[in-house]
Amino acid sequence: MAKLKSLGRGLDALLHSASVHLDITNPNKVDILQEIPLSSITTGTCQPRKSFKEDDLQELADSIKQNGVIQPIVVRKVDFGYEIVAGERRVRASYLVGLHTIPAVVRSLTDKEALAVALIENIQRKDLNIMEESNGYKKLIDEFKLTHDELAKLTCKSRSHITNILRLLNLAPEVQDMLIEGKLDMGHARALISLDFSLQIELANKVLKYGWTTGEVERQVTLISNGKDSYFNKTGSSLSDKHIVVDADVNRLENTLSDKLGMLVNIKYNKNGKGKIVITYNSLDELDNLLKYIK
Repeated sequence: MAKLKSLGRGLDALLHSASVHLDITNPNKVDILQEIPLSSITTGTCQPRKSFKEDDLQELADSIKQNGVIQPIVVRKVDFGYEIVAGERRVRASYLVGLHTIPAVVRSLTDKEALAVALIENIQRKDLNIMEESNGYKKLIDEFKLTHDELAKLTCKSRSHITNILRLLNLAPEVQDMLIEGKLDMGHARALISLDFSLQIELANKVLKYGWTTGEVERQVTLISNGKDSYFNKTGSSLSDKHIVVDADVNRLENTLSDKLGMLVNIKYNKNGKGKIVITYNSLDELDNLLKYIK
């Protein structure tokens, strides 16, 4: 992981210290906790989390009212007070309870380091929705020039998980919103990635209108990918197989290969048994990983 050494203190060392409250400049020294006025704290500019559910915040607020803030937040000193690095939910919930101060650990962090700590902390606590996680990975890759393998090691995730989550950024913004809101599931979303935005939106709306399964979405995407029209009756169901037959086993094989490689795989074939496998990669890193996998 030579690229990580350019950070001086070491990104991996920094991240691994995030959850145990160690002074990152001196691993043997425990940080001193401080009670910081809530009025002096502002939202972090590097926060990967963008949405907060009111019900979840109220549940946390009730817990804080009963037990206090058990885990200190992490902040960094800025000109106008303190900026949140990790723990924005705890700050918001403390406001709801009516607290005036909150326990905090103050760290000296750059923007890049703050982004890394905030993302890892949120991932460990499973506080991010799927698109926030995806955008967070993208920021880390862009800021630190990490490969998917390096990011997987830092986040303790599999490389295929990282790659598959990043692929969601190829969804149309409207489809991303449907995924975040739970109107589409991951199976629907992954099946749509290979299409252009207009087709993604069209098929996603049909999922909402007709309650399509993931298998039906995959069927329609396969039809489109093979250059055939998709046919629907007025109920949104596909017409009978006399119009066109798509092998369900081929769909499953496409999904299995996509999961293994962490890339989009399309199998195009004809009735004579001939065909080709098309693997789509979105970066040179992905191509390099594919070549390593094949070798």
